Amino acid sequence: MYVKRNYGFWMTFNWSKWPFIVGTAYGFVICLLSFFSKVDFSIPWSPISIMGIAVAFYLGFKNNSSYDRTWEARKIWGSIVNNSRTFGAAVVSFVQIEDSIAIQKELIYRHIAWLTVLRHQLRLSKPWEHIESRAQVYAPNITEDYNSKLDQELSLYISQEEIQSLENKANKATQLLKIQSQRFQELKDKSAYEDFRHMEFHKLVTTFYEDQGKSERIKNFPFPRQYASTALWMTIVFSFFVPFGLLNGFKDMNGLAYWLSPFLSGLIIWIFFLMEKIGDYSENPFEGSYNDVPITSIAKAIEIDLREMINDENIPKPEEEENGFLM
Repeated sequence: MYVKRNYGFWMTFNWSKWPFIVGTAYGFVICLLSFFSKVDFSIPWSPISIMGIAVAFYLGFKNNSSYDRTWEARKIWGSIVNNSRTFGAAVVSFVQIEDSIAIQKELIYRHIAWLTVLRHQLRLSKPWEHIESRAQVYAPNITEDYNSKLDQELSLYISQEEIQSLENKANKATQLLKIQSQRFQELKDKSAYEDFRHMEFHKLVTTFYEDQGKSERIKNFPFPRQYASTALWMTIVFSFFVPFGLLNGFKDMNGLAYWLSPFLSGLIIWIFFLMEKIGDYSENPFEGSYNDVPITSIAKAIEIDLREMINDENIPKPEEEENGFLM
């Protein structure tokens, strides 16, 4: 997520420059052919403008739908924040028995481990994501290394025995919540708290399962490819006709005015492809790209809140932006 006031123009242009470069070069080719062959390649602008309006409406639909996916993902993680704080307060308030401090720390740390596993799992690559062009130019490369980093991070929060019990599990986050639920039952059986408080813990585990499932729904179900693909092909078709339509308006001009047509072609093509690309890079809010929901930062903020509730030591600092990006 970009946290400065605006993307810089050159940052935006560098990210999306190829449609302008190719569109301008293509426009020059059309103008040169028309100029030297004396053949009129021009097409009336009216049908092209109608086509452009249709493409603009379709790109608007795609961008709105992509934004809905991103905003829904942010609301889900906002729910995780609220439910995690409630969970922390419940642990501190409800667990009041012998060795309660150690038990509270165990439960809080296991919840942080669940957050760690979940954000790693959400950043595993999917075939429809931008695997080869993730946030590596301006943003830090934060794609989670699931196979080598996860166990090292989990060792800060849970025992090696628990870590080993998660090996070869298809969904480690799900299994961690199961272990947490079993631990609550063990505490209930030891009369650490009564039925009412046990049910409150169970409700909180249920909300975490729901939030995890909602996140996985967005991660595992792509923006329908028929809509994404159609937007791209419609933009390409429209861009193909743009130089011919502009040629109609510039063909009777002399001197440098005639050669403005290729630059205007490139500019129009760039604008439409920029709209298409913004929607394309907003479809997958957990892919580790420029416009991600900052789940690493959110998870760190939750960890700080929970560890402060139990007066823990060596509490980490909040995540800081890097080159304007918070991940």
